[in-house]
Amino acid sequence: MLRTGGTTGGATGGACGRFAPSPTGPLHAGSLVAALASWLDARAHGGRWLVRIEDVDTPRCVPGAAEHILQQLAQCGLVPDEAPLWQSTRGAAYAQALQRLQDRAAAYPCACTRKDIDAYWLAQGLPHTPEAERVYPGTCRPERGGLGGRPARAWRLRAEGVVAWQDRRLGAQQQDVAQAVGDCVLRRADGLWAYQLAVVVDDAAQGVTHVVRGEDLADNTARQILLQRALGLPTPAYLHTPLVLAGDGRKLSKQNGAKPLDLHDPVAALQSAAAVLGLPLVQAPTPALWLAHALPAWAQAWGSPRL
Repeated sequence: MLRTGGTTGGATGGACGRFAPSPTGPLHAGSLVAALASWLDARAHGGRWLVRIEDVDTPRCVPGAAEHILQQLAQCGLVPDEAPLWQSTRGAAYAQALQRLQDRAAAYPCACTRKDIDAYWLAQGLPHTPEAERVYPGTCRPERGGLGGRPARAWRLRAEGVVAWQDRRLGAQQQDVAQAVGDCVLRRADGLWAYQLAVVVDDAAQGVTHVVRGEDLADNTARQILLQRALGLPTPAYLHTPLVLAGDGRKLSKQNGAKPLDLHDPVAALQSAAAVLGLPLVQAPTPALWLAHALPAWAQAWGSPRL
């Protein structure tokens, strides 16, 4: 499978969307909803559609999963306009971005472990629960004494102020990142690059103008906008799609046993994904024809960014 580590045409201008799966297993029904929505949206804006393999968290990646995902997408007629970008090849770009943040005093080293953070909040009478965000209290901020003689384990982004944005489906959104999340990690204690930094750097490098992804990722948007501002990068238009839920009401995911896509009938799989997106029933014998018929419905609903 062809890999590319450089940018993928971000300087060409025009609309650009992307689908960015993590190769921890095959696509499932929820994955296809996000892939289909991002493809339809890019095409509705007359733009490019890209695939990025988000494999920075290497311990969680499954050998061969990325190639299988690309095959599944192709079976559904969803073929990227350029060779996929693999985040595992992008370490130099992430290092440069981190250096820029350090130079601007927007990032600082952190010595805290998860146990340290949990102990801090326990002392405040607020024990951590597995379902809740582990908010970083800023223990290692330079103005609070920095590392205090301890060795640095990670790098964090300094989060300040309330971030407001307009989601094309969810409407007006805002988050006080410092209170909701704290200073998020940019480079992890194990040396791996954090998801937030990699996504922001690669969206800019690929020229992504329209981010269409699952609603479960809406909470990441404020952190990513903070990073975009700190790095002097553009902010895309965001649209977060409805989720496919498992029988227990939780988001369908690989972690809770989501079954791989059944692609014996790719058109049926696309139809199921479209139903989640609120698109009308389309009759077509092949994925290519189905996509051609589905595109006008998406364009009518979401053809222009509602900013």
